[in-house]
Amino acid sequence: MTRGTWFLLFETAQIWLPLGLVFIGYGVGRVIERRHYASLRKRESELQSVVALTTRWLPRGVVAAGATLVSGSVVVSSDYFKTFVAGFRQLLGGRVRGYENLLERARREALLRMKAQAQERSAALVIGVRFYSTRVSGFGGVPSVEMMAYGTAMHVSAQAIAPTAMAVAPSAATAAPALAPAPTAAPTARQRLHDE
Repeated sequence: MTRGTWFLLFETAQIWLPLGLVFIGYGVGRVIERRHYASLRKRESELQSVVALTTRWLPRGVVAAGATLVSGSVVVSSDYFKTFVAGFRQLLGGRVRGYENLLERARREALLRMKAQAQERSAALVIGVRFYSTRVSGFGGVPSVEMMAYGTAMHVSAQAIAPTAMAVAPSAATAAPALAPAPTAAPTARQRLHDE
């Protein structure tokens, strides 16, 4: 091969290599994303017995003990295709749906990991759930996001549910009827958590 042929191959590779990475990223990224969504749906149905609330106080009628901190974190990365499309979106403006899906997957995964940790500690309720996210520098300009969910896991048993809450929905006693939030009840000193 002559020097001109090598130069032409080199120049062509500089064009086709990034485009090839974009298409490979699209195909592999979609497969991985679909598998992750399927895994999320399966684990969400398995962990639906662990209730997660953003409120700082226990719901009215719930007596709980054994507060412990639980957390779940995950780092999720984008693929080359989404990064490529997001570059055009930044030029033109508008919603970047690829990154929205990335954040949704990270949030759901972190929440599931937190709920799994609560279930390992025999807790049925997590209150004070908060999310924290940060951007992680990715390799070659591909962004990643870290999402962390944390809260206070509480041990709730069927015997600990107050009789007034059971009277509201007697047929649904096995489905944790007392976990519905109270409309306007002020929290008692026993129900408050250390938030500061």
